[in-house]
Amino acid sequence: MISFIKKYRHIIISVILILISFYGMAVFKGLSEQSSSDIPEIYFGVFQTLFLLTLGYIILSWLFNLWKQYRQLKNDKNEAELALLKSKIDPHFFFNTLNNLYGLAIKKSDDAPKAILKLSEIMRYTIYEGENETVAIKDEANYLEQYIEIHQLRYKKKVSILFEKNIDDESIKIAPLLFIMLLENAFKHGVESLTDNAYVKINLMVKNSIVTFLVKNNYESKEKSGKNIGLENLKRRLQLIYPKHHKLIITPEASVYKVKLTIRLK
Repeated sequence: MISFIKKYRHIIISVILILISFYGMAVFKGLSEQSSSDIPEIYFGVFQTLFLLTLGYIILSWLFNLWKQYRQLKNDKNEAELALLKSKIDPHFFFNTLNNLYGLAIKKSDDAPKAILKLSEIMRYTIYEGENETVAIKDEANYLEQYIEIHQLRYKKKVSILFEKNIDDESIKIAPLLFIMLLENAFKHGVESLTDNAYVKINLMVKNSIVTFLVKNNYESKEKSGKNIGLENLKRRLQLIYPKHHKLIITPEASVYKVKLTIRLK
């Protein structure tokens, strides 16, 4: 009974005030009709004001609760959508990475054990750290480096890969797995399409809580590519996590593809 009263105390108080105001208006309305004094009319006005204020409070509370429910439903939807988008990223990434490892295995490369170790580290990060809302930027940078090392172990052709980092605060937090798809595309659509002189240039900079990730690669466009699901997923994640705090600029040219992602964390 006590818990019920505590839970619905606002409703109970509002109902009591409505009843009191109704009773007061009825009593003093009758008195004002029977008396020539202004006092009953004044008291009638007081109870009428109490009634209107209580009614206004009830209406505003109802509207506020509706708004809270709407916001909660929207947040739940966003969280569910984020989880779904993450689940779409991981299988796609592991599929390509396992293909890389398969290429080393069939060639009986001495680099295969190293690649397996790197892959296990990548899997651990993706499965466990990828579930967190945020990770340290230095951990995300290490994750990208391990991914790059797997590709360096795989390729026998000449590939120039340059990863530059300029981070003023390595403990700064960011949502995980935002950069990997952009880097993956640089290898998949850049290095894979070229036989010689392929390059990928990556730059990760953090300054004054602004993160800038730049990927530039050359490529040979042989046919028109279809819809990039991974890129669409990334755009949606950015909209959900960093609304109005990010900018993704894609600059495709004749033989060079450049992507720049900027995120303002504060």
